[in-house]
Amino acid sequence: MMKFNDKIVLVTGGASGIGLAAVQAFAEFGGDVLLADINAEKGEAAAAAIRAKGGKAEFVKLDVTDKASVGACRDHVLGAKGRLDVLANVAGWGHIQPFVDNDDAFIAKVMALNLLGPIELIRAFFPAMITQKGGKIVNVASDAGRVGSLGESVYSAAKGGMIALSKSLAREGARYGINVNAVCPGPTDTPLLRSEPEKFLDAFLKVIPMRRFGKPSEVADAIVFMASSQADYITGQVLSVNGGIAMVG
Repeated sequence: MMKFNDKIVLVTGGASGIGLAAVQAFAEFGGDVLLADINAEKGEAAAAAIRAKGGKAEFVKLDVTDKASVGACRDHVLGAKGRLDVLANVAGWGHIQPFVDNDDAFIAKVMALNLLGPIELIRAFFPAMITQKGGKIVNVASDAGRVGSLGESVYSAAKGGMIALSKSLAREGARYGINVNAVCPGPTDTPLLRSEPEKFLDAFLKVIPMRRFGKPSEVADAIVFMASSQADYITGQVLSVNGGIAMVG
């Protein structure tokens, strides 16, 4: 059984979707969870609900696209907890749109939320993990970054960057006992997915062999596994949770 007793866990995008499912799972396994999100109202409510059930959860305001916010998050976590054992980069954003319609603001937002922000967060905590000689980093990428996705070219590029980043950091971190892996969800039943037009959702369902969307909890299971002691000898790997929509060797 996976256990996170006495482990300090930070999950970005923890107020909804896959991030919230990951927060709940880590808390159920005994983790001391820091729920980081830009949405304070939802984040506080989610953390309070976990505490009401006897779990450990604290909301931390975080805008991954703001360097000052990232620095404040690092200072709070390391100041209050003294260490960080698990960093789960779950926060992200995308929207299906033809590449020719992507304007500068759209591209900047996609890159900031899906690649540059997570890089900044890892930069903030990597030195502490080196000093403590250990840690787990799980980056939520996407199968779009492995095989591409129609109408998501920049998103695919950003998520492909997250995969490459995970592999390279795994090589750098291994000597310090730091494991870095990537989890790649396929279409998952989150508020973000449901915000897309119905015709796109129907198209997704037709090409998923299991004929259903993934559940946030199913992706969270993979995140928690990669962060657990059961994955101590796994690093630099990419795990897809996608119902068979893409099968990459």
